[in-house]
Amino acid sequence: MAQRILVVDDDKQIVRLVSSYLEQAGFVLFSAYDGDEAMRIIRRERPDLIVLDLMLPKHDGYEITKWLRGDASLASTPILMLTARVEDGDKILGLELGADDYLTKPFNPREVVARVRAILRRATIAPSTTHVLQVRGLVLDVDQHNVTIDGRAIETTPTEFALLKTLMENPNRAFTRGELIEKALGYSYEGLERTLDSHVKNLRKKIENDPTDPQYIETVFGVGYRMNDAPEPSVKKGKR
Repeated sequence: MAQRILVVDDDKQIVRLVSSYLEQAGFVLFSAYDGDEAMRIIRRERPDLIVLDLMLPKHDGYEITKWLRGDASLASTPILMLTARVEDGDKILGLELGADDYLTKPFNPREVVARVRAILRRATIAPSTTHVLQVRGLVLDVDQHNVTIDGRAIETTPTEFALLKTLMENPNRAFTRGELIEKALGYSYEGLERTLDSHVKNLRKKIENDPTDPQYIETVFGVGYRMNDAPEPSVKKGKR
Protein backbone atom coordinates (compact mmCIF):
# COMPACT_ATOMS: atom_id res chain seq x y z
CA MET A 1 0.00 0.00 0.00
CA ALA A 2 1.34 3.42 -0.98
CA GLN A 3 2.39 5.62 1.92
CA ARG A 4 0.36 8.77 2.45
CA ILE A 5 1.86 12.23 2.76
CA LEU A 6 0.24 15.48 3.90
CA VAL A 7 1.81 18.65 2.46
CA VAL A 8 0.97 21.81 4.41
CA ASP A 9 1.89 25.28 3.12
CA ASP A 10 -0.04 28.49 2.59
CA ASP A 11 1.71 28.89 -0.77
CA LYS A 12 -0.44 26.83 -3.14
CA GLN A 13 2.28 26.80 -5.79
CA ILE A 14 4.69 25.11 -3.38
CA VAL A 15 2.02 22.57 -2.40
CA ARG A 16 1.35 21.75 -6.07
CA LEU A 17 5.06 21.44 -6.87
CA VAL A 18 5.95 19.26 -3.88
CA SER A 19 2.82 17.14 -4.27
CA SER A 20 3.57 16.55 -7.95
CA TYR A 21 7.07 15.23 -7.25
CA LEU A 22 5.88 13.05 -4.36
CA GLU A 23 3.04 11.60 -6.45
CA GLN A 24 5.54 10.76 -9.20
CA ALA A 25 7.56 8.96 -6.51
CA GLY A 26 4.55 6.76 -5.72
CA PHE A 27 3.06 8.45 -2.65
CA VAL A 28 -0.60 9.29 -2.02
CA LEU A 29 -0.97 13.01 -1.31
CA PHE A 30 -3.18 15.21 0.83
CA SER A 31 -2.81 18.99 0.99
CA ALA A 32 -3.69 21.78 3.40
CA TYR A 33 -3.12 25.55 3.30
CA ASP A 34 -3.58 26.55 6.94
CA GLY A 35 -3.18 25.06 10.40
CA ASP A 36 -6.85 24.33 11.04
CA GLU A 37 -7.25 22.43 7.79
CA ALA A 38 -4.03 20.50 8.46
CA MET A 39 -5.17 19.38 11.90
CA ARG A 40 -8.53 18.21 10.54
CA ILE A 41 -6.82 16.13 7.85
CA ILE A 42 -4.33 14.69 10.32
CA ARG A 43 -7.13 13.56 12.65
CA ARG A 44 -9.17 12.08 9.80
CA GLU A 45 -6.50 10.54 7.54
CA ARG A 46 -3.60 9.75 9.90
CA PRO A 47 -0.92 10.36 7.23
CA ASP A 48 2.37 8.45 7.29
CA LEU A 49 4.39 11.70 7.14
CA ILE A 50 3.72 15.45 7.17
CA VAL A 51 5.63 18.02 5.13
CA LEU A 52 4.95 21.08 7.24
CA ASP A 53 5.61 24.76 6.61
CA LEU A 54 6.46 26.82 9.69
CA MET A 55 4.67 30.03 8.83
CA LEU A 56 0.98 29.17 8.48
CA PRO A 57 -2.25 31.07 9.16
CA LYS A 58 -4.44 30.08 12.13
CA HIS A 59 -2.01 27.52 13.64
CA ASP A 60 1.66 27.68 12.67
CA GLY A 61 4.04 24.77 12.22
CA TYR A 62 5.37 25.05 15.76
CA GLU A 63 1.86 24.75 17.21
CA ILE A 64 0.98 21.78 15.02
CA THR A 65 4.22 19.98 15.89
CA LYS A 66 3.67 20.54 19.60
CA TRP A 67 0.07 19.32 19.30
CA LEU A 68 1.14 16.19 17.42
CA ARG A 69 3.89 15.26 19.86
CA GLY A 70 1.51 15.75 22.77
CA ASP A 71 -1.10 13.32 21.40
CA ALA A 72 -0.14 9.69 22.12
CA SER A 73 -2.04 8.40 19.08
CA LEU A 74 -0.21 10.78 16.73
CA ALA A 75 3.12 11.36 18.46
CA SER A 76 5.17 9.06 16.24
CA THR A 77 4.05 10.73 12.98
CA PRO A 78 7.20 11.88 11.14
CA ILE A 79 7.51 15.58 10.30
CA LEU A 80 9.65 17.23 7.62
CA MET A 81 9.58 20.92 8.39
CA LEU A 82 9.85 23.62 5.73
CA THR A 83 11.00 27.09 6.68
CA ALA A 84 11.78 30.34 4.90
CA ARG A 85 13.62 31.44 8.01
CA VAL A 86 17.37 30.99 7.91
CA GLU A 87 18.13 31.66 11.58
CA ASP A 88 19.49 28.59 13.37
CA GLY A 89 17.28 29.32 16.37
CA ASP A 90 14.12 28.82 14.31
CA LYS A 91 15.34 25.51 12.93
CA ILE A 92 16.51 24.25 16.30
CA LEU A 93 13.21 25.19 17.96
CA GLY A 94 11.37 23.12 15.36
CA LEU A 95 13.65 20.15 15.97
CA GLU A 96 13.37 20.46 19.74
CA LEU A 97 9.58 20.42 19.44
CA GLY A 98 9.93 17.10 17.63
CA ALA A 99 10.41 17.63 13.89
CA ASP A 100 12.49 14.87 12.30
CA ASP A 101 14.16 17.00 9.66
CA TYR A 102 13.92 20.39 7.98
CA LEU A 103 14.51 22.09 4.66
CA THR A 104 15.08 25.79 4.10
CA LYS A 105 13.29 27.54 1.25
CA PRO A 106 14.02 27.74 -1.60
CA PHE A 107 14.62 24.01 -2.02
CA ASN A 108 14.89 21.43 -4.77
CA PRO A 109 11.70 19.31 -4.82
CA ARG A 110 13.85 16.25 -5.52
CA GLU A 111 15.52 16.91 -2.17
CA VAL A 112 12.08 16.85 -0.53
CA VAL A 113 11.45 13.41 -2.04
CA ALA A 114 14.85 12.17 -0.85
CA ARG A 115 14.28 13.47 2.68
CA VAL A 116 10.77 11.99 2.83
CA ARG A 117 12.06 8.58 1.78
CA ALA A 118 14.90 8.72 4.29
CA ILE A 119 12.57 9.65 7.17
CA LEU A 120 10.10 6.91 6.26
CA ARG A 121 12.93 4.37 6.14
CA ARG A 122 13.78 5.34 9.69
CA ALA A 123 10.11 5.07 10.68
CA THR A 124 10.05 1.47 9.40
CA ILE A 125 13.55 0.62 10.54
CA ALA A 126 14.60 -2.92 9.66
CA PRO A 127 14.97 -5.42 12.50
CA SER A 128 18.52 -6.04 13.70
CA THR A 129 20.01 -9.35 14.79
CA THR A 130 19.19 -8.39 18.36
CA HIS A 131 15.49 -7.60 18.59
CA VAL A 132 15.54 -6.13 22.08
CA LEU A 133 18.34 -3.81 23.18
CA GLN A 134 18.85 -2.99 26.85
CA VAL A 135 21.14 -0.67 28.74
CA ARG A 136 20.28 -0.82 32.43
CA GLY A 137 16.71 0.49 32.72
CA LEU A 138 16.54 1.60 29.08
CA VAL A 139 14.93 -0.96 26.73
CA LEU A 140 14.43 -0.61 22.98
CA ASP A 141 12.31 -3.21 21.15
CA VAL A 142 13.24 -3.13 17.47
CA ASP A 143 10.30 -5.25 16.25
CA GLN A 144 7.66 -3.41 18.27
CA HIS A 145 9.38 -0.08 17.62
CA ASN A 146 8.97 1.08 21.20
CA VAL A 147 11.18 2.34 24.01
CA THR A 148 10.77 2.10 27.78
CA ILE A 149 12.77 3.60 30.62
CA ASP A 150 12.42 1.85 33.98
CA GLY A 151 9.25 0.22 32.67
CA ARG A 152 7.69 3.51 31.55
CA ALA A 153 6.87 3.82 27.85
CA ILE A 154 8.22 6.88 26.06
CA GLU A 155 7.34 8.26 22.65
CA THR A 156 10.15 8.84 20.17
CA THR A 157 10.22 10.29 16.69
CA PRO A 158 11.65 8.07 13.93
CA THR A 159 14.87 10.09 14.02
CA GLU A 160 15.19 9.78 17.79
CA PHE A 161 14.51 6.04 17.61
CA ALA A 162 17.17 5.53 14.94
CA LEU A 163 19.76 7.52 16.91
CA LEU A 164 18.97 5.68 20.13
CA LYS A 165 19.12 2.29 18.40
CA THR A 166 22.55 3.05 16.95
CA LEU A 167 23.92 4.19 20.30
CA MET A 168 22.48 1.18 22.16
CA GLU A 169 23.85 -1.26 19.58
CA ASN A 170 27.32 0.16 20.24
CA PRO A 171 27.55 0.78 24.00
CA ASN A 172 30.53 2.81 25.15
CA ARG A 173 31.60 3.56 21.59
CA ALA A 174 32.28 7.26 21.07
CA PHE A 175 30.71 8.42 17.81
CA THR A 176 31.62 11.65 16.12
CA ARG A 177 28.56 13.61 15.11
CA GLY A 178 29.23 12.79 11.47
CA GLU A 179 29.57 9.05 12.17
CA LEU A 180 26.36 8.99 14.20
CA ILE A 181 24.44 10.81 11.47
CA GLU A 182 25.73 8.50 8.74
CA LYS A 183 25.18 5.27 10.68
CA ALA A 184 21.81 6.14 12.23
CA LEU A 185 20.22 8.29 9.54
CA GLY A 186 21.93 6.97 6.44
CA TYR A 187 22.82 10.30 4.88
CA SER A 188 24.37 13.64 5.68
CA TYR A 189 23.72 17.21 4.68
CA GLU A 190 24.90 20.67 5.53
CA GLY A 191 23.94 21.78 9.01
CA LEU A 192 22.78 18.42 10.40
CA GLU A 193 25.77 17.99 12.70
CA ARG A 194 24.64 21.06 14.62
CA THR A 195 20.97 20.04 14.73
CA LEU A 196 21.91 16.53 15.89
CA ASP A 197 22.44 18.15 19.28
CA SER A 198 18.75 19.09 19.35
CA HIS A 199 17.69 15.46 18.84
CA VAL A 200 20.05 14.34 21.60
CA LYS A 201 18.67 17.03 23.89
CA ASN A 202 15.14 15.74 23.24
CA LEU A 203 16.17 12.17 23.98
CA ARG A 204 17.82 13.20 27.23
CA LYS A 205 14.62 14.91 28.36
CA LYS A 206 12.80 11.64 27.82
CA ILE A 207 15.22 9.07 29.26
CA GLU A 208 17.43 10.84 31.80
CA ASN A 209 16.47 11.52 35.42
CA ASP A 210 18.49 14.72 35.15
CA PRO A 211 19.07 15.81 31.53
CA THR A 212 21.78 18.21 32.70
CA ASP A 213 23.73 15.28 34.18
CA PRO A 214 23.10 12.47 31.67
CA GLN A 215 23.81 8.89 32.74
CA TYR A 216 22.91 7.25 29.42
CA ILE A 217 23.79 9.49 26.46
CA GLU A 218 27.09 11.06 27.40
CA THR A 219 28.84 13.89 25.61
CA VAL A 220 32.40 13.01 24.65
CA PHE A 221 33.99 16.43 24.50
CA GLY A 222 35.79 17.13 21.28
CA VAL A 223 34.28 14.01 19.69
CA GLY A 224 30.51 13.53 19.94
CA TYR A 225 28.33 11.12 21.91
CA ARG A 226 28.31 7.62 23.39
CA MET A 227 25.89 5.32 25.20
CA ASN A 228 27.17 4.62 28.70
CA ASP A 229 26.25 1.11 29.86
CA ALA A 230 28.18 1.25 33.14
CA PRO A 231 26.05 0.92 36.30
CA GLU A 232 25.06 4.25 37.79
CA PRO A 233 27.18 5.16 40.83
CA SER A 234 25.54 4.10 44.05
CA VAL A 235 24.44 6.76 46.52
CA LYS A 236 26.75 7.00 49.50
CA LYS A 237 25.40 6.07 52.88
CA GLY A 238 23.95 8.96 54.80
CA LYS A 239 22.96 10.73 51.59
CA ARG A 240 19.67 10.59 49.74
